[in-house]
Amino acid sequence: MENMEFIKDLSAGATISQSAKLYRTQNIIDYTASDELSYTDIVNLTLALNILSEFYDVCAAVLVKNNTLTGAALGSILREAFEKAVDCNPIDAVCGVAAFSKAPDIELVKLLTSQHLAVAPEFDDEVIQYFEDKKIRFIKINTPLSEYKNYLIEEIYSTPFGTIVQDKNKKELDKNFFKVVSVTKPTVEQIEDAIFAWKITKYLRTSAVITAKDFKVSGISQGLQTSAFEYALNHACDNAKEAVLAADVPLTVHDLNAAVQNRISLIIQPGVSKDVLKQADKFNMAMITTGISNFSII
Repeated sequence: MENMEFIKDLSAGATISQSAKLYRTQNIIDYTASDELSYTDIVNLTLALNILSEFYDVCAAVLVKNNTLTGAALGSILREAFEKAVDCNPIDAVCGVAAFSKAPDIELVKLLTSQHLAVAPEFDDEVIQYFEDKKIRFIKINTPLSEYKNYLIEEIYSTPFGTIVQDKNKKELDKNFFKVVSVTKPTVEQIEDAIFAWKITKYLRTSAVITAKDFKVSGISQGLQTSAFEYALNHACDNAKEAVLAADVPLTVHDLNAAVQNRISLIIQPGVSKDVLKQADKFNMAMITTGISNFSII
Protein backbone atom coordinates (compact mmCIF):
# COMPACT_ATOMS: atom_id res chain seq x y z
CA MET A 1 0.00 0.00 0.00
CA GLU A 2 1.32 3.40 -0.99
CA ASN A 3 2.80 5.73 1.62
CA MET A 4 2.56 3.06 4.31
CA GLU A 5 5.30 0.92 5.81
CA PHE A 6 4.53 -2.72 6.55
CA ILE A 7 4.95 -3.57 10.25
CA LYS A 8 3.72 -7.14 10.67
CA ASP A 9 1.07 -9.73 9.92
CA LEU A 10 -1.63 -9.96 12.56
CA SER A 11 -2.77 -13.33 13.84
CA ALA A 12 -6.22 -12.77 12.27
CA GLY A 13 -8.55 -10.05 11.08
CA ALA A 14 -12.06 -9.26 12.24
CA THR A 15 -12.81 -12.99 12.07
CA ILE A 16 -10.48 -15.97 12.39
CA SER A 17 -10.94 -16.69 8.67
CA GLN A 18 -9.64 -13.25 7.63
CA SER A 19 -6.00 -12.31 7.34
CA ALA A 20 -4.78 -8.85 8.35
CA LYS A 21 -1.63 -6.79 8.18
CA LEU A 22 -0.52 -3.80 10.23
CA TYR A 23 1.09 -0.81 8.50
CA ARG A 24 2.86 2.27 9.80
CA THR A 25 1.42 5.58 8.65
CA GLN A 26 2.89 9.03 9.08
CA ASN A 27 1.12 9.45 12.41
CA ILE A 28 1.38 6.59 14.87
CA ILE A 29 1.51 6.93 18.65
CA ASP A 30 4.43 5.68 20.72
CA TYR A 31 3.57 2.81 23.05
CA THR A 32 5.09 -0.14 24.85
CA ALA A 33 3.14 -3.41 24.92
CA SER A 34 3.71 -6.43 27.11
CA ASP A 35 2.49 -8.74 24.35
CA GLU A 36 1.60 -8.79 20.67
CA LEU A 37 -1.55 -6.87 19.80
CA SER A 38 -4.34 -8.54 17.83
CA TYR A 39 -6.78 -6.96 15.41
CA THR A 40 -9.40 -6.87 18.18
CA ASP A 41 -6.94 -5.30 20.63
CA ILE A 42 -6.09 -2.49 18.21
CA VAL A 43 -9.73 -1.72 17.45
CA ASN A 44 -10.71 -1.75 21.15
CA LEU A 45 -7.69 0.33 22.13
CA THR A 46 -8.51 2.96 19.53
CA LEU A 47 -12.05 3.47 20.82
CA ALA A 48 -10.89 3.52 24.44
CA LEU A 49 -8.14 6.07 23.82
CA ASN A 50 -10.37 8.23 21.60
CA ILE A 51 -12.71 8.67 24.56
CA LEU A 52 -9.95 8.82 27.19
CA SER A 53 -8.20 11.64 25.31
CA GLU A 54 -11.22 13.87 26.06
CA PHE A 55 -10.46 13.57 29.78
CA TYR A 56 -6.66 13.37 29.90
CA ASP A 57 -6.35 16.01 32.64
CA VAL A 58 -8.65 14.34 35.19
CA CYS A 59 -9.01 10.86 36.72
CA ALA A 60 -10.88 8.89 34.06
CA ALA A 61 -11.57 5.22 33.32
CA VAL A 62 -12.94 3.79 30.07
CA LEU A 63 -13.99 0.18 29.47
CA VAL A 64 -14.34 -1.27 25.96
CA LYS A 65 -15.24 -4.75 24.75
CA ASN A 66 -15.76 -5.87 21.14
CA ASN A 67 -15.38 -2.29 19.88
CA THR A 68 -18.29 -1.25 22.12
CA LEU A 69 -18.14 1.11 25.07
CA THR A 70 -19.24 -0.74 28.21
CA GLY A 71 -18.46 1.93 30.81
CA ALA A 72 -16.86 5.33 31.36
CA ALA A 73 -16.57 7.62 34.34
CA LEU A 74 -14.58 10.34 36.06
CA GLY A 75 -13.67 10.36 39.74
CA SER A 76 -11.78 12.28 42.38
CA ILE A 77 -9.29 9.38 42.31
CA LEU A 78 -8.67 6.76 39.65
CA ARG A 79 -10.16 3.88 41.64
CA GLU A 80 -13.43 5.78 42.05
CA ALA A 81 -13.55 6.40 38.30
CA PHE A 82 -12.96 2.70 37.58
CA GLU A 83 -15.58 1.46 40.04
CA LYS A 84 -18.14 3.89 38.60
CA ALA A 85 -17.30 2.71 35.07
CA VAL A 86 -17.69 -0.94 36.08
CA ASP A 87 -21.09 -0.17 37.61
CA CYS A 88 -22.39 0.83 34.17
CA ASN A 89 -22.17 -2.79 32.95
CA PRO A 90 -20.67 -5.14 35.57
CA ILE A 91 -21.08 -8.24 33.40
CA ASP A 92 -19.10 -7.01 30.38
CA ALA A 93 -16.62 -5.18 32.63
CA VAL A 94 -14.93 -8.46 33.60
CA CYS A 95 -12.89 -8.45 30.38
CA GLY A 96 -11.74 -6.22 27.54
CA VAL A 97 -9.73 -3.00 27.54
CA ALA A 98 -9.50 -1.08 30.82
CA ALA A 99 -8.00 2.33 30.02
CA PHE A 100 -6.87 4.87 32.62
CA SER A 101 -5.90 8.53 32.24
CA LYS A 102 -3.35 8.28 35.06
CA ALA A 103 -1.07 5.59 36.48
CA PRO A 104 -3.19 3.03 38.41
CA ASP A 105 -1.89 1.96 41.81
CA ILE A 106 -1.51 -1.63 43.00
CA GLU A 107 -4.84 -1.67 44.84
CA LEU A 108 -6.68 -0.65 41.68
CA VAL A 109 -5.04 -3.18 39.37
CA LYS A 110 -5.92 -5.96 41.81
CA LEU A 111 -9.49 -5.40 40.61
CA LEU A 112 -8.49 -6.48 37.09
CA THR A 113 -8.47 -10.02 35.72
CA SER A 114 -6.30 -11.90 33.25
CA GLN A 115 -9.01 -11.16 30.65
CA HIS A 116 -8.28 -7.44 30.79
CA LEU A 117 -5.86 -5.41 28.70
CA ALA A 118 -4.76 -2.54 30.94
CA VAL A 119 -3.83 0.77 29.32
CA ALA A 120 -2.35 3.87 30.94
CA PRO A 121 0.32 6.56 30.42
CA GLU A 122 2.45 5.03 33.20
CA PHE A 123 2.79 1.94 35.41
CA ASP A 124 5.13 1.68 38.38
CA ASP A 125 7.39 -1.35 38.92
CA GLU A 126 5.13 -2.92 41.55
CA VAL A 127 2.14 -2.80 39.20
CA ILE A 128 4.13 -4.25 36.29
CA GLN A 129 5.34 -7.08 38.49
CA TYR A 130 1.75 -7.80 39.53
CA PHE A 131 0.65 -7.85 35.88
CA GLU A 132 3.40 -10.30 35.03
CA ASP A 133 2.57 -12.56 37.98
CA LYS A 134 -1.15 -12.57 37.16
CA LYS A 135 -0.62 -12.75 33.40
CA ILE A 136 -2.48 -9.50 32.78
CA ARG A 137 -1.51 -7.83 29.53
CA PHE A 138 -0.75 -4.12 29.61
CA ILE A 139 0.16 -1.24 27.33
CA LYS A 140 2.00 1.92 28.32
CA ILE A 141 1.06 4.90 26.14
CA ASN A 142 4.26 6.91 25.80
CA THR A 143 2.68 9.64 23.69
CA PRO A 144 1.04 12.16 26.06
CA LEU A 145 -2.74 11.83 26.06
CA SER A 146 -2.91 15.61 25.67
CA GLU A 147 -1.35 15.16 22.23
CA TYR A 148 -3.35 12.07 21.22
CA LYS A 149 -5.86 13.92 19.03
CA ASN A 150 -3.02 15.15 16.84
CA TYR A 151 -2.72 11.55 15.65
CA LEU A 152 -6.37 11.35 14.58
CA ILE A 153 -5.90 12.40 10.97
CA GLU A 154 -8.00 10.38 8.53
CA GLU A 155 -10.46 7.51 8.33
CA ILE A 156 -10.14 5.15 5.37
CA TYR A 157 -13.08 3.02 4.24
CA SER A 158 -12.61 0.73 1.23
CA THR A 159 -15.68 -0.16 -0.82
CA PRO A 160 -16.33 -1.74 -4.25
CA PHE A 161 -17.20 1.81 -5.39
CA GLY A 162 -13.83 3.20 -4.35
CA THR A 163 -11.92 4.10 -1.19
CA ILE A 164 -13.35 6.83 1.00
CA VAL A 165 -10.90 9.01 2.90
CA GLN A 166 -12.37 11.47 5.38
CA ASP A 167 -11.11 13.68 8.20
CA LYS A 168 -11.57 12.49 11.78
CA ASN A 169 -14.35 14.08 13.78
CA LYS A 170 -12.60 16.61 16.02
CA LYS A 171 -15.53 18.95 16.42
CA GLU A 172 -15.66 20.69 19.80
CA LEU A 173 -18.56 22.46 21.45
CA ASP A 174 -18.84 26.09 20.34
CA LYS A 175 -20.27 28.69 22.73
CA ASN A 176 -21.94 30.38 19.77
CA PHE A 177 -24.10 27.32 19.11
CA PHE A 178 -24.29 25.77 22.61
CA LYS A 179 -27.64 27.06 23.89
CA VAL A 180 -30.06 26.43 26.74
CA VAL A 181 -33.36 26.51 24.84
CA SER A 182 -35.80 25.48 27.58
CA VAL A 183 -37.61 27.63 30.12
CA THR A 184 -36.15 25.49 32.91
CA LYS A 185 -32.46 26.30 33.31
CA PRO A 186 -29.97 23.54 34.14
CA THR A 187 -27.65 23.63 37.12
CA VAL A 188 -23.89 23.88 36.70
CA GLU A 189 -23.61 20.21 37.66
CA GLN A 190 -26.14 19.19 35.01
CA ILE A 191 -24.30 21.16 32.33
CA GLU A 192 -21.01 19.51 33.29
CA ASP A 193 -22.61 16.06 33.08
CA ALA A 194 -24.15 16.99 29.72
CA ILE A 195 -20.77 17.99 28.27
CA PHE A 196 -19.21 14.81 29.69
CA ALA A 197 -21.90 12.66 28.01
CA TRP A 198 -21.74 14.59 24.71
CA LYS A 199 -17.99 14.09 24.44
CA ILE A 200 -18.52 10.33 24.67
CA THR A 201 -21.33 10.17 22.08
CA LYS A 202 -18.89 11.73 19.61
CA TYR A 203 -17.04 8.41 19.35
CA LEU A 204 -19.98 6.01 19.31
CA ARG A 205 -21.83 4.56 16.34
CA THR A 206 -25.01 5.73 14.70
CA SER A 207 -27.93 6.85 16.89
CA ALA A 208 -25.84 7.23 20.01
CA VAL A 209 -27.77 7.87 23.21
CA ILE A 210 -26.14 8.08 26.63
CA THR A 211 -27.46 8.75 30.13
CA ALA A 212 -25.03 10.05 32.74
CA LYS A 213 -24.95 11.52 36.21
CA ASP A 214 -22.08 12.62 38.45
CA PHE A 215 -19.61 12.01 35.58
CA LYS A 216 -20.69 8.38 35.27
CA VAL A 217 -22.26 6.74 32.23
CA SER A 218 -25.29 4.72 33.31
CA GLY A 219 -27.00 3.85 30.02
CA ILE A 220 -25.64 3.34 26.49
CA SER A 221 -27.40 2.82 23.17
CA GLN A 222 -25.80 2.84 19.75
CA GLY A 223 -26.53 1.37 16.34
CA LEU A 224 -30.29 1.50 16.93
CA GLN A 225 -32.88 3.95 15.62
CA THR A 226 -36.51 4.02 16.77
CA SER A 227 -35.82 2.28 20.10
CA ALA A 228 -32.55 4.04 20.88
CA PHE A 229 -33.90 6.25 23.67
CA GLU A 230 -35.85 3.50 25.39
CA TYR A 231 -32.90 1.11 25.15
CA ALA A 232 -30.59 3.60 26.86
CA LEU A 233 -33.19 4.40 29.51
CA ASN A 234 -33.85 0.71 30.19
CA HIS A 235 -30.10 0.16 30.50
CA ALA A 236 -29.84 2.98 33.01
CA CYS A 237 -32.95 1.78 34.87
CA ASP A 238 -33.17 3.52 38.28
CA ASN A 239 -29.92 5.37 37.53
CA ALA A 240 -31.83 7.48 35.01
CA LYS A 241 -33.37 9.49 37.86
CA GLU A 242 -32.06 13.08 37.72
CA ALA A 243 -29.50 12.03 35.07
CA VAL A 244 -28.78 13.86 31.83
CA LEU A 245 -29.34 12.34 28.41
CA ALA A 246 -27.08 13.05 25.42
CA ALA A 247 -28.35 12.11 21.98
CA ASP A 248 -27.50 12.33 18.31
CA VAL A 249 -30.88 10.92 17.34
CA PRO A 250 -33.76 13.27 16.40
CA LEU A 251 -35.84 13.55 19.57
CA THR A 252 -39.57 12.91 19.16
CA VAL A 253 -42.37 13.77 21.56
CA HIS A 254 -42.62 10.05 22.35
CA ASP A 255 -38.91 9.97 23.20
CA LEU A 256 -39.25 13.00 25.45
CA ASN A 257 -42.21 11.45 27.24
CA ALA A 258 -40.13 8.33 27.87
CA ALA A 259 -37.34 10.52 29.28
CA VAL A 260 -39.85 12.30 31.53
CA GLN A 261 -41.22 8.98 32.80
CA ASN A 262 -37.68 7.91 33.66
CA ARG A 263 -37.09 11.26 35.43
CA ILE A 264 -34.29 12.52 33.17
CA SER A 265 -33.42 16.07 34.24
CA LEU A 266 -31.75 17.45 31.11
CA ILE A 267 -31.38 16.52 27.45
CA ILE A 268 -28.52 17.66 25.22
CA GLN A 269 -28.95 17.16 21.47
CA PRO A 270 -28.02 18.81 18.14
CA GLY A 271 -31.34 20.64 17.72
CA VAL A 272 -34.99 20.49 18.75
CA SER A 273 -38.39 20.87 17.11
CA LYS A 274 -41.04 23.25 18.45
CA ASP A 275 -43.31 20.38 19.50
CA VAL A 276 -40.59 18.65 21.50
CA LEU A 277 -39.44 21.87 23.15
CA LYS A 278 -43.04 22.70 24.08
CA GLN A 279 -43.37 19.30 25.71
CA ALA A 280 -40.09 19.73 27.55
CA ASP A 281 -41.24 23.05 28.96
CA LYS A 282 -44.54 21.47 29.99
CA PHE A 283 -42.67 19.03 32.19
CA ASN A 284 -40.04 21.52 33.39
CA MET A 285 -37.20 19.62 31.70
CA ALA A 286 -34.01 21.46 30.87
CA MET A 287 -32.74 21.21 27.31
CA ILE A 288 -29.52 22.19 25.55
CA THR A 289 -28.85 22.24 21.82
CA THR A 290 -25.32 22.04 20.44
CA GLY A 291 -25.80 22.77 16.76
CA ILE A 292 -23.47 19.82 16.13
CA SER A 293 -24.39 16.35 14.94
CA ASN A 294 -21.96 13.48 15.45
CA PHE A 295 -24.28 11.01 13.70
CA SER A 296 -22.08 8.38 12.05
CA ILE A 297 -22.96 5.11 10.33
CA ILE A 298 -19.44 3.65 10.56
